[in-house]
Amino acid sequence: MNKYLFCLILGAIWAIGPAQGQKFGYVDADFILKQMPAYQKAQKEIQEQANKWKADIDEKNALLEEKRGALEQEKLMLTDEMIQERQQEIEKEAKRIRDLQQQIFGYEGLFFTRQQELIKPAQEELYKAIEKVARKNSLQFIFSNNQGLTILYAEPRHDYTEEVLEVLGLAEDPQNPENRN
Repeated sequence: MNKYLFCLILGAIWAIGPAQGQKFGYVDADFILKQMPAYQKAQKEIQEQANKWKADIDEKNALLEEKRGALEQEKLMLTDEMIQERQQEIEKEAKRIRDLQQQIFGYEGLFFTRQQELIKPAQEELYKAIEKVARKNSLQFIFSNNQGLTILYAEPRHDYTEEVLEVLGLAEDPQNPENRN
C-alpha cells in the first residue's frame, strides 16, 4: 500500500512538475546505506555491543534463576520469614535486571543512543551526496522510496514554512517577545 501511495504521489508531482519547471527524483536510501563501508562498520559495532549487553543480561537472569532454584530446594528448611526475605531479594534483583534491560534496550536507551551516534556520520555522508546529485541534476526535491514519502533533499527556496506561519498568524514578530521561543 505504501509503495502504491508513493507512486501515486510521485506520479502526481511528476505530472505537475514539468508545467512548473520543477524536477524531482528518488533514491533507495536504505539500499545505499547498506552499501556504504562506514554504515556496515557502524552496524557491526552496534551488533557486537548489543550482543555484549544481551550476554550480560542473560548471565544476570541465569544467576537469578539459580537463586530461585536454590530457594525452592531450601524452602523446607527455612522459616516463613526467611522465605519471604529471600523472595523479596529475588524480586528486587529481578526488578534491577528489568530496569537494566530497559536502560539499555528501551526507548532512547543506550542501544538507541549508540546506534544514532555510530550511524550519524554515514547518514550525513549520504545526505551530502544526495545534495550534490540534486544540485548537479538541477533537482528541486529528492525523495526516499523505502519508508513512505520522505523528502531527503529540498531546494531551500521551496520552503514555505514562514509564509504558512504568517497566514496562520503565527509568524514571529521581532518586536513581540511573546512569540519568541
